[in-house]
Order: sequence, then C-alpha cells, then structure tokens
Amino acid sequence: MKNRINQTVSGHTDTKRAVSATGGWLLKAGALGVMLLGAPLSHAVDFGPEGMFSLTGFAEATAGLQGNYCLNCQVADTNASKQIRASDAIIPGKKYDTVATTNWQIQPYLGAKYNLGNGYEISGLLSQRWRQGTINGDTVETRYGGTVDVPDFWYEKNIALRHEDYGSMRIGSMTTRGWSVADYPYGGNLGVSDSWGSSGAGYGMLTNAIRLGSRQLDVAEGDLFLELTYDQGNTNFKRLSPQFYEIYAQFHKGDLVVDAVYQDAVNGGAGAWGHAPFTGVTPYALDDSYTATNGTRFTGTHQTIAMVMARYQVNAQIEVSGGIRQNNWSGANIAYNPATQWTSGFNVDYSNPFAASNPGYSASSVDLLLGGRYRTGPWTFFTAMVYLGMADTRNPTERGQSNTALFNTLGLKYDYAPGLQLEATAGMVNYSKKGLSPMSMPGNASFSNVDSRLSQSGEWLTVGMIYSF
Repeated sequence: MKNRINQTVSGHTDTKRAVSATGGWLLKAGALGVMLLGAPLSHAVDFGPEGMFSLTGFAEATAGLQGNYCLNCQVADTNASKQIRASDAIIPGKKYDTVATTNWQIQPYLGAKYNLGNGYEISGLLSQRWRQGTINGDTVETRYGGTVDVPDFWYEKNIALRHEDYGSMRIGSMTTRGWSVADYPYGGNLGVSDSWGSSGAGYGMLTNAIRLGSRQLDVAEGDLFLELTYDQGNTNFKRLSPQFYEIYAQFHKGDLVVDAVYQDAVNGGAGAWGHAPFTGVTPYALDDSYTATNGTRFTGTHQTIAMVMARYQVNAQIEVSGGIRQNNWSGANIAYNPATQWTSGFNVDYSNPFAASNPGYSASSVDLLLGGRYRTGPWTFFTAMVYLGMADTRNPTERGQSNTALFNTLGLKYDYAPGLQLEATAGMVNYSKKGLSPMSMPGNASFSNVDSRLSQSGEWLTVGMIYSF
C-alpha cells in the first residue's frame, strides 16, 4: 500500500522558506543577485489603456548553512505523512549533519481594473508562485516534483466588484486571511513566515470561493474592516460535502493594528499545514463513495482556528508584534482506497493492531507569536519567537501531542535600493523532547529541516536578497 496520505495537506515537509544554499544553485543565486543589483529598480509596472493593467510581485534568493539536517532518514517515503504509523521509524544508523542550502522563489501578480462609473470598479487578479531549493547542490525541495509551489492550485485567480460606499465582492481562487496575513506582514517581517503562517489547523488556499468585504467603518475613533469568505471546495464530493467559512476583521487606530481571523472548515483534508488548499477530504472525488470490503469508509473532518494578531508602532524606530492562535481538529480515521492510492488519517490511535480502521481523535492546541523590529536609517533589525504548544487529546497513542516547538530568529535587513533588500537571518528550534513533532506541524522536520525524532534542537543561518516590484 502506498502511504500517500494527504500529501497536499499534512504530508508536506514544508521546508523553511529562508533555509537554503551552495553548489550550482549558489552560483545561480549569485547570478540573480548580480542581475538585481545591476538592474534599474522600479515598483509596480502599469500598462494598457489608462494604466488598466499592473504587474507587481517579488523575487527572492537565499543561501545558507543548516545544522542538524538528515537527508532521507525516514523509513517511509519522504512525502508520506507523519500521520501514518509507518512514517515514525528512522533508518538505523542515520546521522544528521551541517549542510549548505540554497533557495529561490518568485511570485508575480497580474492585476486589471476598470472604472465603471458611479463609484463602481471591476478588477481581476492572477498570481502563481514558483520555487526550488537544494541541499549540498542537489535539488530536494521542489514540492511534488516541479517548481510550481502548489501544483494545480492558483494563489490568485479571481474577479472583484467594488463600490466605494458599499464594499466589495470577490469570486474565484484566492488565499485565506488565516494564512496570508499571518505570513505577511507578521511572519515575513520577523523571519518566521512558515513556522507561524504555515502551521496550525487552518487552510491557506481557496479554489471556489466568494468573499464579501465591507467599506471602512468608523468605530471607536478608529477604522474597522470586516470580511466574510465562503468556499464550497470540490463540489464533486456529495456525501462528504466540503464547506469553508472565514471571518476576518482588521481594526486600525493610530499606531495600533489588530487582525482577527476565525476559520471553520468541514470536510477538508485533515492536517496541520496552515498553507494547505481547501478542496475535499482527499483530492479525489472517487473517495467520497468508496467503501472497503471490511466496511471502512473515508470519514468527515472538522477543523477550526481562532487567531488574533496585533502590531504596535511604539515610535518611529520600534515596532512590536504578537499573536495567539487556537487550533481544533476533529481527527480522521485511517482509510485507504486502492483505486486512488490515497490514505487519510489524523491523530490516529494505533494501540489496537487488529482494528479494521484505526480511529482518529479530536485535539486542540494553542500557538503563540512574539516579535519586534528596530529600524534606523536603511537598517532594520528583528527578532521573533514562535511557540507551538502541546495538544489536548484523549488519544492513548503518542502522535506528537506531548511535544512542543520553540522557533527563534534574529536578523537584519538592509534597504539597498528602492524595492531591493539584502537580508541575513539566524534561527534555531528547540523541541521539548525527541519524538514526533507537535500537532501544529505538518511534518517532523517542517519549517527548520531539524527532525524532532533525531535531534532536540538545531540552528540555521541564511543570507539573501528580496526584490519587490
């Protein structure tokens, strides 16, 4: 049986975006840097009749050193989820080492807008991300064998209608606020975009959504923006019909910004990758009606997150940030369909070796973010902490619920020219014990490349550049 358990959700060992390194790719990263440093710098490119179209985006290249890394140490396939018991085992005799890494990624945004008159504006947005990483010169991080970040899913592919007095409506593929706001500006400004934005019980990409946004509201001498998003996921699922709701609110008063997100998702892929696409319990509608000879069927799922994040500009130089997130998982029983070769399961009890279908248990956990930035001239110094907490569950089998992870970063950015930043980041992770990673992590080595089954701690150092256009 192939353990292809939720590879698009919980099985992804989401390599830390800023971690990556030497060999041939270092030369390519350096070539990109020379090109950017020597190129005329500009921001959004407007073109077409009356500037109807615009092109924006970013390109990033990094190189670094990664400590306590172990390549292909897991007995099961690298893409197999940690939710499968066969993925727990480490190949005997495997050791971790310090390796050189490289990473590049690029994401353009193509936008269009047209003024309809009487306060109405119609617009569209199209965006995709490409990326690749290497370890000691060998390509190892291509997300399912290609450079498209999440194959078959767009970051943005939607149209919107907006009125200056009534608000807006957007339809199509888009990213959630639970991932995108946590990723940037919160995580991205502090070197923890993955460990904070891509962890937890949320979802990050929508494929069949409608989003309603309010106009700016005057509340308590500040500005309040409200938004409701609904996604029906893969409509070919009938028995396990997917339903996704997200409520987002942003309050802005003076130097204080507060962002609040609540997600409620039914029958999405069970997992703990907050960047995951929301479609169905599996990627295949055939699994909706499948029943094994022993009566085993794919079961429904229910996941929620409640998150509050805030930023406060203490003065012209200092900004502090913080966040708290409550995660809730329903769990998912083990089920396997040989026709699609897909296995589902989350927080599974493996204590009964004779069970026809090992049951999944519900769980909940709390994650925390704390960070600060200091800016002086073209320099910005930052530091951050992300804490992924223990999970509360009745599962008698250890599936990472008793472990925690503490990520710390310390870094600096230099504004070399308009749109171009040079950056350096040092980071470390500490687990409370060796064993399976905390429930909020999609894989045992996610976000840092330090496998919690092999090492209780690890460090990394990266240098690079990011060009925003």
